[in-house]
Amino acid sequence: MYSDLSPAERGKYVCALRAAQLVKSGMKVGLGTGSTAYWLVKHLGRMVREEGLQIQGVPTSTRTKEQAIAEGIDMITLDQAGWLDLTIDGADEFDAEFTLIKGGGGAHLQEKVVAMASNRMVVIADASKRVDQLGAFPLPVEVLQFGAAATQTLVERALADVGYSGVAVTPRAADGGNFVSDEGNFILDLHLGAITDAVALAQRLNQIPGVVENGLFLNICDTVIVGNSDGSASYEMLGQSAEITQMVNDAGEHL
Repeated sequence: MYSDLSPAERGKYVCALRAAQLVKSGMKVGLGTGSTAYWLVKHLGRMVREEGLQIQGVPTSTRTKEQAIAEGIDMITLDQAGWLDLTIDGADEFDAEFTLIKGGGGAHLQEKVVAMASNRMVVIADASKRVDQLGAFPLPVEVLQFGAAATQTLVERALADVGYSGVAVTPRAADGGNFVSDEGNFILDLHLGAITDAVALAQRLNQIPGVVENGLFLNICDTVIVGNSDGSASYEMLGQSAEITQMVNDAGEHL
């Protein structure tokens, strides 16, 4: 399987495999959404079927839930779980402080709720997601359908107030209409280019009536596992040196 993947997919595969090794029987685990989290669910499903791993998973989207059930993972709701041992999820961008942009898959609201209800959040990403400055990836902002056009105007004015002039704010489209999240909301994508103060921006956006949540994850993640196409992964904790590990594929062979 590994040898058939593109270089980018190999990075996703190996960081997800390294993260899956953190999961132990008896854990309640938040399962992220996206192309890298897809591989996490695949690895955990194999561990459940072949190694007897016994966990309860809490999904961050309908599609993650459906995939995890198909893989044989026992799924529960966050309310049933109460609190989680660990959440593992991807990111669209992360910087040196492990501040994240998430929401490319339209699930950042549930992802943030689940991550905050966990003892720790581990991010899995291929090397392309590491950036010196956040903002090249459009920042998603989830908004109510009610008054969405007015909310967009308020978002544009708020951006100008905090120094982001002339920024394109676009409603996310899908299937010939607006993208609708699992919660029934719309998403605005903010094409900022560069974010100079993530804390101030997040606070300003969340003050706007109609804004449900933004895609900036601040002081939530303390560990990032970065996967590389050569089969290695760096296990990085905030403020510590990276630990480089050599990965093995699903057949147990060294890559």
